[in-house]
Amino acid sequence: MTATAPDPLTTLGDLEIELPSWAFANSGTRFKVFPQAGVPRDPYEKVADAAQVHRHTGGAPTVALHIPWDTVDDYAHLRRHAEDLGMRLGTVNSNTFQDEDFKFGSLASRDPAVRRKAVDHHLHCLEVMAATGSRDLKVWLADGTNYPGQDDLRGRQEALAESLAEIYSQLGPDQRLVLEYKLFEPAFYHTDVPDWGTAYAHVVALGERAVVCLDTGHHAPGTNIEFIVMQLLRLGRLGAFDFNSRFYADDDLIVGAADPFQLFRIMVEVARGGGLGPGSTVAFMLDQCHNIEAKIPGQIRSVLNVQEAVLKALLVDEAALADARARNDVLAANTVLMEAFWTDVRPRLTQWRAEHGLPEDPMAAFAATGYLEQIATERVGGTQAGWGA
Repeated sequence: MTATAPDPLTTLGDLEIELPSWAFANSGTRFKVFPQAGVPRDPYEKVADAAQVHRHTGGAPTVALHIPWDTVDDYAHLRRHAEDLGMRLGTVNSNTFQDEDFKFGSLASRDPAVRRKAVDHHLHCLEVMAATGSRDLKVWLADGTNYPGQDDLRGRQEALAESLAEIYSQLGPDQRLVLEYKLFEPAFYHTDVPDWGTAYAHVVALGERAVVCLDTGHHAPGTNIEFIVMQLLRLGRLGAFDFNSRFYADDDLIVGAADPFQLFRIMVEVARGGGLGPGSTVAFMLDQCHNIEAKIPGQIRSVLNVQEAVLKALLVDEAALADARARNDVLAANTVLMEAFWTDVRPRLTQWRAEHGLPEDPMAAFAATGYLEQIATERVGGTQAGWGA
């Protein structure tokens, strides 16, 4: 007897999308950071804003932290604050790209003293994770060079491997090291972790609790991202997603804004590879900066876009697709995918929200709360959070 496929809406209900604390802070371009009224002044207010997103979408119960941007005196207290708001603290992201000592590299630096400082920062992040109850330490490095001959490429890889191994050795039994890659920026001649293959090589050398993070904006134009998703799932090393949208490079725009069909194709491979459902260990997180739009509505819209893409991906007729492929019927196979993508899932999502006590129109419901006006009035004085704080 063929097993009954799970209800797509049940699978959707299990989907958790992590919110980045920095998405609620002031951000901008490399030329200007644009302040907004009511922006959080500390991690507690960031968590409070994130709770609004979860309250209106039902799909975003965790908040990722960035250290030292989200440094507090008592992380256990911050954890209780989150729990009181119906939230959890999630991934801890390290930061070795805003310290003067890391100008020429951090974990991949050829300078032992600099490398020691970078490793110690990550060990401190592990201490934070113990207090917050976090599973994942996410490592993204700005390490690289700008000019041929500037440094020894192989030597930097050896240094990076040694640094990662020391950090990995200090993981708790339920913790993971998640290594993120990025094609370029701020290094332009070479980047020390520029692609999924380099990240994969490093995590395999470390051990089973080291996995790869795929940021959808960190690829060259035209890259088949869903192929990378499939391959990392096939190899058992896709640990996390950073969702955003891009037109040219690492634009960090609202996920699905530039190419919703790409987001759908990615989620098709995630679903087929076992990346959805309660048994999945793949972490889904937004990694966006809302420079000109309001922060909280931008995050709500992002969660909704992912939910719509996931539901469409789960509607693919797998039996019809397999049949068309077996017959090498190219157009029929493509049509099966397109029929799912063209399906308007918004009525189903509206009904699902109503059945789960959520607003049928989350964007309108949040606007009606007056929360943005409230925090603009209340959050006066102090220093708003932004890049670097």
